[in-house]
This record gives sequence, C-alpha cells and structure tokens, in this order.
Amino acid sequence: MKLYVEEPGMLTTVQDRGRRGYRAYGLPAAGAMDYRSLSLANTLLGNPPGTAALEITLLGPTLSISGSGTLALAGADLGARLNGWPLAAVEAFAVKAGDILSFTAPLNGCRSYLAIAGGFKLPQVLGSHSTYLRGATGGYQGRALRQGDILESAASSPTSFWQGALPAGLSGLTPPLASPHYEAVVRVLLGPQDDYFDSANIALFFESNWQVTLEADRMGYRLKGPVLQHKAKREIVSDGILPGAIQVPPAGAPIVLLADAQTCGGYPKIATVITADLGIFGQLMPGDSVQFAATTFATAAAATQAWESFLTELAIWLQRQQGSTPKRYRVRTAGGEHLVSIQTIS
Repeated sequence: MKLYVEEPGMLTTVQDRGRRGYRAYGLPAAGAMDYRSLSLANTLLGNPPGTAALEITLLGPTLSISGSGTLALAGADLGARLNGWPLAAVEAFAVKAGDILSFTAPLNGCRSYLAIAGGFKLPQVLGSHSTYLRGATGGYQGRALRQGDILESAASSPTSFWQGALPAGLSGLTPPLASPHYEAVVRVLLGPQDDYFDSANIALFFESNWQVTLEADRMGYRLKGPVLQHKAKREIVSDGILPGAIQVPPAGAPIVLLADAQTCGGYPKIATVITADLGIFGQLMPGDSVQFAATTFATAAAATQAWESFLTELAIWLQRQQGSTPKRYRVRTAGGEHLVSIQTIS
C-alpha cells in the first residue's frame, strides 16, 4: 500500500520514539512530541509501540491511497475524514485503493499520529526513522512532507482487525488532549538546579498558571507568567540537557525543552517534567495554560510503568481477538480520567 501526498498540511513529519545514544555527539533525539499517542496508534495495529508514524501538526495533509491496508489515528482531533466521512480522534480503519484521507481543522489538541500496519518503508538513520528538521536528518529525506511525496507500507499484506467487545477491566489512561485555552496540570521533579532559586520563587513556580506563548515549536515552549528570580547567578556552566528540562533564563520566563531540544545548555533548570506527562506539551498550543505539580521519582516511574502495562495488556487482548474479516474499531474516552473503552463499529 502507498500513500500519495496531495497536500502536505502545516507540518507533517515521520517520527518514532527518537534517536537514542547520540546526544554526546550533539545530535538531539527528535521523535514524537506525544509518545503516548504514537504508541497507542501503533498498538491498535499490532505494531511495536515505537514504530514510525506520521506526526501531523494542527492542519493535516490530504493523502490518496493506492492498494489496501490498515491505518490508525491517535492524539488530537484534527477533523480526520475518510472519503468525506468523519473519523474519531483515536480510531483504526481499513483503506482501499482510491480512498482519500483528509483533515478539516483542529478541533481538540495540536498533534495527531497516523500509523500504518507494518510501519513505513523508509531507511533508518542512526537506528531511527525520526525526522530532525534542523539537521535535515532521518524521516522522509530529512524534511517535512511535500506535495507529490509517496510513502509506502513495509507490510506485504493488510492486517486483520479484532472482533468483539472489550472485556471488563481492560482500561487505561489515554493521552490527555488539549482544547482552546486548555488548563493542564503537569507533574515535575525539582532540579537539578532548583538550589538557584529561593523558596519563594519555587513556590511561585508551582502556584502560577503559565501560558504557552507563540515561541513554541518542537525544540521547546516558552511560557508566560510571573518573573522567576534567581538567587544570584543567572547562568551555569553548560551541562547536558534532556527533553522535559525546564530552563529559566535571566529574563525569568521558563522554557520547557521538548523532543528536538539541544544537547546542552547554560541556564539553571528549576524542574524536569516526568516522562509520563511530557506528551501533554505535544498537545498544547499558544494560549493554552499549564500548572506544575511536584511529584516523586517513585510516582514518576509508576506512571510510566502503568502506561506501558496498559499497552501490553491491550496488545495481548487485540491479538487474541483478531479474526479473518477486517473490522473498524474505535477507542473512545469518557470521564475525568479518560478511561478507554473499545467497540466495533459498522
């Protein structure tokens, strides 16, 4: 199966879990801004969670289909349509030759992930398919998709869909989605340079509502709010840095570093976003608000493990339910904790 790019959308790139092990050489990991949505889309198709998919930002592409196969969406609701018929924000579906997948406008959230059964047939660069735009590395020719590009499935045949209802007890947390002026709560661990701030400024960091500014891209989000004051020194000797680190430059406006973050920096880092919550920033847009909450390392580790356990449980159940007749199915969210429920649809 092949996908032909009729319109590329605002920013559509190939991303997986990122390029690991090369930060010492100055190369960022890149990868999905919302790894939970990426992993959910892949799990619905039976792919390994970190398989490369299309990361679609705000305004989605128009893709024409050649051949038959299966696709899955997860993440933001960007108004996906298959031959004009609406698709859910999280849904797996069969496609055939002549089908058109398009997107109308962002309805909820910022980034959606389009996975294909078997993954995309693309070369890896240093062990990853992720696109690092500033370095023109990986993905599809090291860049965002353009009109006329052709993406091919690595799978030789379509995947069968599971059939039946979700058994009681199989539930987990879906990736949190943003909406206009969404107020997110993100858990952080203090440090590694929280000692550069006095107790009053640390309290201000946690008590304030921070707004995402227009200075927001895959490298990081600058936040607007009260000015955070350093104790004395406003810079440190540059040291290693990772996605999730929250730098505070001399001007006092925090910067949350994300997937394409640089590999070292010289601003004190007041806190670090835990892995399980980092994808929330992948769904936030300028104007959205975020508040930080302190947590512990044990809680952070447990949150990541809970999501991985859910994916494993879901993958096992889907594998057991697979039949010979392809079916469409959706993952819906409901309630304050966004419990997952799955059902077949006609």
